[in-house]
Amino acid sequence: MSKLVIVESPAKAKTIKKYLGSGYEVVASKGHVRDLPDRTLSVDVKNNYEPKYEIIPEKENLVKQLTEKARKADEVYLATDPDREGEGISWHLASVLGLDLGQPNRVTFNEITKSGVKTGMANPRKVDMDLVNAQQARRILDRLVGYTLSPFVSQKIKPRLSAGRVQSVALRLIVDREEEINKFVPEEYWSVEAKFMTEGKKIFKASLDYDENGKVKIKTGSEAQDYVDRLTGSDFTVESVKKGVKNQKSAPPFTTSTLQQEASKKLGFQASRTMRTAQELYEGVDVSGHGSIGLITYMRTDSLRISEEARAEGTEFIRANYGSEYIPAKPNYYKSRANAQDGHEAIRPSTPSITPDSVAKDLTPDQLKLYTLIWRRFIACLMAPCVMNTVKVEIRSSKSGDEGRFCILNATGSTVKFEGFTKVYELPEDVLTKNALPEISQGEKLKLKEISPDQHFTQPPARFTEASLIKELEENGVGRPSTYASIISTITGKEYVVRRQKQLVPTELGVAITNLLKERFPKIVNTKFTARMESDLDEVGSGKTDYIAMLDEFYPELKDSVDKARADMRGQKIHLSDEETDEVCEICGKPMTVRTGRFGRFLGCSGYPECKNIKPFVVGKGLCPVCGGDLIEKRSGKGHIFYGCANYPECRFACWDAPNGETCEKCGKAMLAPKNGKPYCSNEDCENHKHTVRRAYGKKKG
Repeated sequence: MSKLVIVESPAKAKTIKKYLGSGYEVVASKGHVRDLPDRTLSVDVKNNYEPKYEIIPEKENLVKQLTEKARKADEVYLATDPDREGEGISWHLASVLGLDLGQPNRVTFNEITKSGVKTGMANPRKVDMDLVNAQQARRILDRLVGYTLSPFVSQKIKPRLSAGRVQSVALRLIVDREEEINKFVPEEYWSVEAKFMTEGKKIFKASLDYDENGKVKIKTGSEAQDYVDRLTGSDFTVESVKKGVKNQKSAPPFTTSTLQQEASKKLGFQASRTMRTAQELYEGVDVSGHGSIGLITYMRTDSLRISEEARAEGTEFIRANYGSEYIPAKPNYYKSRANAQDGHEAIRPSTPSITPDSVAKDLTPDQLKLYTLIWRRFIACLMAPCVMNTVKVEIRSSKSGDEGRFCILNATGSTVKFEGFTKVYELPEDVLTKNALPEISQGEKLKLKEISPDQHFTQPPARFTEASLIKELEENGVGRPSTYASIISTITGKEYVVRRQKQLVPTELGVAITNLLKERFPKIVNTKFTARMESDLDEVGSGKTDYIAMLDEFYPELKDSVDKARADMRGQKIHLSDEETDEVCEICGKPMTVRTGRFGRFLGCSGYPECKNIKPFVVGKGLCPVCGGDLIEKRSGKGHIFYGCANYPECRFACWDAPNGETCEKCGKAMLAPKNGKPYCSNEDCENHKHTVRRAYGKKKG
């Protein structure tokens, strides 16, 4: 008998074919073969929101080939990804190929290993129509929102803009955070820090905590100086030394969102890069001694569950390689979030005994970095906690003539007693060893070496990074972990948000869109409402809610809101301000203005559209350290702003940090200003050059 297995990707097909052997043909659909065409709404809102699917034009030949193969096969199995989207792809394939949906022709693989594939093939089932309806409902919802709001936003601001059910909420979070930062008024406060010497001649630091009136809160410099004067000349005695032991447990294994967050923080990966690399590791790579094998389990999951088989294998690896003392007395189990889908395990190595070192030569740099992160996190989550010795010292001040008055200063510290899981998965140094204190005894007299007041200001909330935005979206229940990468790619690709030193900063266009949507459609760009929609989709997927009733509850209100907004804003248009410059257009004589395009800022004539003159946006004239040309602002294909020579491609100088308009006093080349740090010279041969900066230097041709 001939058996046809249809998967999504060619890489996955190659790996699965190896495990199934002869008698099976494994082919790839390369994702969806059918979708809603873009040229129209493609949803019949008057007929139970009937979607009007069409075969994707570039997939027509592939569908013909699949149809012919399915006709000749004795059995056809649909083995697309084991999630809601994968279920939808299987349903579309079944519909196009004329397969009987009443037959058990759907198989899923949580991991692309021999046992994972064999288990999946041994347990075929019917296509889950509840999951299919959930996928359809999401697709239709996004189409209804996008095709209803996008034309309105484009009409009122500028052409070819888009608004979406989830992307607009993510954009609002970024814009709202920027508003918080702009409105933030810093408050001054002070601390008093002291250095003491023990009887054993060891130095340590302590800070003022409280006095006879309670907790000390210092608001001004004069108040801080009063405490300094009061403590100067005092006697200092160790009042108490409290020692303890703290267990630092490992973080749980990765889910999709936590993997994206950690890869951003530790590897500098954007979410899209993380998911692309994880997909490759899941689908299969050629590994010496193993052939093509999927190195990790399915990477779209929000479950923290680990199979007992994998737990046992991981525990045995720890025992053999690190020792029994690294195995906890009780196994570590982690509780998933309340709304987590438990259909898959957490992200883990499919075979824990395959270490990163053993496959290093077979993986690309990105694959190795991500596999190492996943492997270490999984092994660590099975290990014993890190044990730390902690100590807190309280120091009492006293001064003759000041009876009844005292100050208490304290110092805290910790040192590692047993490294536990940190043997595998490192934590930041300040978490493990914090202000390690010398040996100090209660009643010991201390000598004051130095005391000083320190001024501080409260800080505004931090701008979102990809990692913190993903965390915020997950905590608010907005979107699904598998969609976070595409959400961020959309809002950065559309120029609603730009990346600056990993921070996500809204553009004027992004702010304008958000303000318009907040004013006219507050319910649509509301985190709680969007989270409820996600819960409703989950209810559809579990068979508890009818998706047509869900759509019928949502769409009429959306349409009425848009109709009302159009009527209220008839004839109105939101104008984005252009930043005028001193430069004059040499064609028509009007001022040039700063504008933002796909590749960054540029200068455009204020007489547009009558005059279409444009120029590069110059950030420093005659500052290129290679050829002396102008430096202009550019944007990389991934949306990062950088600065390059205007004489490209003849001169290929480029750098990440912005010129500050000054020249180096040593060599006369451009000075660059990193966000955090002192300006440095762009000339790598100059003594004022900062060699640790992230940069890209080129050479002048010829």
